[in-house]
Amino acid sequence: MQRAAAQQKPAAQQKRTVTPQQLRASRYGGFAPQQELPPPELDLASPRSLSLVNYNTKEEISVTYWSNGAYHRDALNQLNHFLRDSREGAETEMDPLLFDVLWHTTRIVGFGGSIEVLSAYRSPTSNAWLASVSRGVARDSQHMNGNAMDIRFPGVPVFQIRQAARSLNMGGVGFYPRSGFVHLDTGPVRYW
Repeated sequence: MQRAAAQQKPAAQQKRTVTPQQLRASRYGGFAPQQELPPPELDLASPRSLSLVNYNTKEEISVTYWSNGAYHRDALNQLNHFLRDSREGAETEMDPLLFDVLWHTTRIVGFGGSIEVLSAYRSPTSNAWLASVSRGVARDSQHMNGNAMDIRFPGVPVFQIRQAARSLNMGGVGFYPRSGFVHLDTGPVRYW
């Protein structure tokens, strides 16, 4: 008789169990992160081209920066200028490996459009200012070293971009689902 009464509790009073997957889903805005992917097979022979849109300046660029086993100096110079500090106009030599990380990430997720770049090189002055007005900006940011970008692929969920970049195991990957972007860098391998 007690068992029958317990089964008849209104749905609101019944104990609800929540799986770890459901908890992660609620944390990441209604979707759960995928399981870790096995290391991808990388295309090491095809020419590597990037189409980028600078979120701050609205400039666009499409370049083939690597082919026939070599980086192209002219294309790297164009990318260095394009990825300059948008506040001060300062440029640096960007790490070409960062372009490879970005290119391989687009291939893994199957993205062929223009990549939105929210931030790339930051001068020490710009980085200090940003750190003073925004939480989560590292005072010793990889952006100041010319080896980091904050990006998004329009139409591709940020968790897919994150998973693809992490599978490369080629540097840092920061995940910012509420802001809608992923940080990529060629510093030490780490995730946040």
